[in-house]
Amino acid sequence: MSERPLMSDSTTVRAEPVAQRQSPAANQASPWASFATMLRWSLASIGAMLPLIVIIQAMLAAGIIVGFGFLIPDIDPATALFLSSGAPTVLLLTIGLVIAPQGVSRARTTGAFDYQRALPVARPLMLVVDLVVWALIALPGVVVGLLVAWLRYDVAFSFDWPLLIIASLLVTTMATAVGYAVAVICQPMLAQLISQVLVFFVLLFSPITFPAGQLPGWFQTLHDFLPIQASAHLMRAGVAADVFTSDVRDLWVLALWTAAGLLVTTRALVRRR
Repeated sequence: MSERPLMSDSTTVRAEPVAQRQSPAANQASPWASFATMLRWSLASIGAMLPLIVIIQAMLAAGIIVGFGFLIPDIDPATALFLSSGAPTVLLLTIGLVIAPQGVSRARTTGAFDYQRALPVARPLMLVVDLVVWALIALPGVVVGLLVAWLRYDVAFSFDWPLLIIASLLVTTMATAVGYAVAVICQPMLAQLISQVLVFFVLLFSPITFPAGQLPGWFQTLHDFLPIQASAHLMRAGVAADVFTSDVRDLWVLALWTAAGLLVTTRALVRRR
């Protein structure tokens, strides 16, 4: 009779660890907490370079508007508006197609990329965090570029805010997704080389800061299927809605390239090694 309480107590004592082992899910982080942690990590990895990157992007936007204007003697208001409305597109494409993949390539070289893939978070979250970070970095440059255009050429913008917001998000997502795809499927050195080539292609051989009619016919046909011209049409229609328009085909082209970039990137991120 006197041993029963002892057996009951020991049973109770041994049951406690079992109950504790059955509730590890309660300690798992929520998707929002994982996103916030990864976002802080990404910003911290950029560190002191973050303000410098923002300044350089703003200077790039201003340099495109002022510098390209020097190449056009006696620039007229229509040409100035065309140049100024194309500068935000150049900035967003440069960030997504060039700077973002270079950052991923460096992370792969140092091993930080593989370490992030090993964390107990959804791997596509890495792409989402980079999209948010680079969109925040690009925003000040877009504002500075339009302000410089207004001060330099006294252009009159007519903003279509819903279209401008949607176009900015879509162009940023498309460019970052495609750039990210290049960075994750190519060797780091090759990915950085491709990103450098894309800089010149966007700046010098794409109808963003000049009309497509100045390109050879076969090059114009090529740009009908590339996302660069479609990005410029949407952004230009959002910045100067009274002068420029876009069509549904531009949205389809961007949507297809965005889907392709996201598909390739997601498959590369979730693939086991």
